[in-house]
Amino acid sequence: MFTNRDLYKLIIPLIIEQLLAVTVGMADVMMVATAGEAAVSGVSLVDMINVLIINIFAALATGGAVVCAQCIGRKQKKEAGEYAKQLLFIVSTISITIALFVLIFKEPLLQLVFGKIEAEVMKNALTYIIISALSYPFLALYNGVAALFRAIGNSKISMKISILMNVLNIIGNAIFVFGFNMGVAGVALSSLFSRMLAACMMLILLNKPNELLYIESLWKIRPEGWRLKRILGIGIPNALENSMFQLGRVLVVSIISGFGTVQIAANAVANNLDALGCIPGQAMSLAMITVVGQCVGAGDYKAVKYYTKKLLKMTYVFTILVNASILIGLPFILSIYKLSPETLKLATILVLIHDGCAMLMWPAAFTLPNALRAANDVKFTMVVSIFSMWTFRILFSVILGKGMGLGAIGVWIAMIMDWIFRLTCFIIRFRREKWRLKSGL
Repeated sequence: MFTNRDLYKLIIPLIIEQLLAVTVGMADVMMVATAGEAAVSGVSLVDMINVLIINIFAALATGGAVVCAQCIGRKQKKEAGEYAKQLLFIVSTISITIALFVLIFKEPLLQLVFGKIEAEVMKNALTYIIISALSYPFLALYNGVAALFRAIGNSKISMKISILMNVLNIIGNAIFVFGFNMGVAGVALSSLFSRMLAACMMLILLNKPNELLYIESLWKIRPEGWRLKRILGIGIPNALENSMFQLGRVLVVSIISGFGTVQIAANAVANNLDALGCIPGQAMSLAMITVVGQCVGAGDYKAVKYYTKKLLKMTYVFTILVNASILIGLPFILSIYKLSPETLKLATILVLIHDGCAMLMWPAAFTLPNALRAANDVKFTMVVSIFSMWTFRILFSVILGKGMGLGAIGVWIAMIMDWIFRLTCFIIRFRREKWRLKSGL
């Protein structure tokens, strides 16, 4: 069903898009840093909430992408368009509801999640969360349409719009922050305007009759219960899984925050580098949805197994190349951060733990489960992921990090335990082919 050229045409734009997301996020932090530490703190706190919400949108979009990919695999172009309409209805309704909730309860929400915050930090956080909330519907629509285009194998469109959105975001940051001295508000407004434009452009592209995925009468979308149920049947378990994962990450950060400044700084630096190391795997995870989803839709059992294994092998190759490059260049990379000797030593250990183990474990732990999701086996992946996160990553972070005095190193060892449990469960599930019952193959 897919030639090597087809796969690379799908995968390369996805890698570029993931790379942009990480690097532009770093640029945002660097620019807002000119407004002072309170501004950086306010933005970083709100971004923890934003990441959680963005992951909900992405999870719902995945539900629609899986169903549309299966329709395309069955050569049901019109049916794919009908499901696409329902996805847009879902993400619009939920994102507007979340935005209104955040706008109404913004201050209690920040206090509930982060406790008592310094007055200046709270002021910046409130400014940032208000403008961020206004952008949620546009971001949700962008994510939804991008997922639909990826589902039909056209990742080039989402890459081009992503490049435009991120370039405009950086230009807007420069104008608002440096030109008008607007600080946090400037960064947030830049994100809002770039997301509005990206969402509008994506909707226009989705309304072209010559596209493989085409929505007719875009502004006359009405909810259809049985179609909504099918999308949400995949999207809700995925959203719960992603939400629990991000909440767990917040708790892990709060555990590390009790270990002192050196460990907090080393953890932050290591997380930045680890995000780069995960880019290939995250891109391949999106590709897995498209390829396996279409194979399931076509009713081709052998193709599902073949392409899952092929994409997993490709993920390992890309992951090893990227992480090995980071490890080789680690002394030079860490020298850019101007860390104290103690922080530098700890950051080096943390990156070695993550990147060394990622080359062996990350693809099976995080890319393989997307093949199961594309085959409708979403409840199993949800249960495994949530159980593993709370049992291994959270509980053993407390046991190893606090109880045994290993600090951040103990927390990262707990993370590897989480990976080992995940990959064991997912490999066994795939090999035993229980997913076939869910996919109807």
